[in-house]
Amino acid sequence: MRNLEKFKEYIPRMGEPNVKSVALLIDGPNMLRKEFDFDLEVVQELLTDYGKIRVGKVFLNQYASDKLIEAIVNQGLSPIIVAGDIDVQMAVEAFEAIHNPNIDVVALMTRNTDFLPLINIAKENGKETLVIGAEPGFSIALKNSADSTIVLKKQRQPHGAV
Repeated sequence: MRNLEKFKEYIPRMGEPNVKSVALLIDGPNMLRKEFDFDLEVVQELLTDYGKIRVGKVFLNQYASDKLIEAIVNQGLSPIIVAGDIDVQMAVEAFEAIHNPNIDVVALMTRNTDFLPLINIAKENGKETLVIGAEPGFSIALKNSADSTIVLKKQRQPHGAV
């Protein structure tokens, strides 16, 4: 048997033990709105308490600006452009995450109650569930169905800012 000690610095780490894998799925048109002014970097930081993001997708409609798409890519997330109902594509991706044995936590960033059945299916399949939303319009049923909920607050503008 070879002595691998001298090669230890060249052996890649295959993952951190006991760190949960998170699938983050973001309902872009519902959550990435000027009225909310959320920073995706802050959202990703908040998720470190739940595990490491292994899947990060932001669902956008065909009207998404190039600037928004670039910002999403720069955050290390994958923009998914949908020419139709975003909820359907997001539901399909969430269903895949629920049935992925490498994912421990399914995190949905939305305010939409349409995703309530997905939360229930995820829990039935042993996944931890997290919903990230904002007021106004954050579904009470969605908040109450997930294992954990994060309610984002709008960033306050400095006094005198326009």
